[in-house]
Amino acid sequence: MINFSENIAKSNDESGFTTAELLGNAALGVVAVVVIWGLLQAVGVDVVARIRELILSDGGAGAGGTPAP
Repeated sequence: MINFSENIAKSNDESGFTTAELLGNAALGVVAVVVIWGLLQAVGVDVVARIRELILSDGGAGAGGTPAP
């Protein structure tokens, strides 16, 4: 006859859980990279446009607005 506690001990094998956990973490990592990439791309366009505006509006002066010596 099979002991009930023995049956529970056999069902606590976590080898499949480890694989599922790793795949879940990998999926979350991919999602995080895609979100960060999207944010940087959107913000990066604004930053580049602002830098270009500063350079062109000052006639080549530094970011502080004073011409370089």
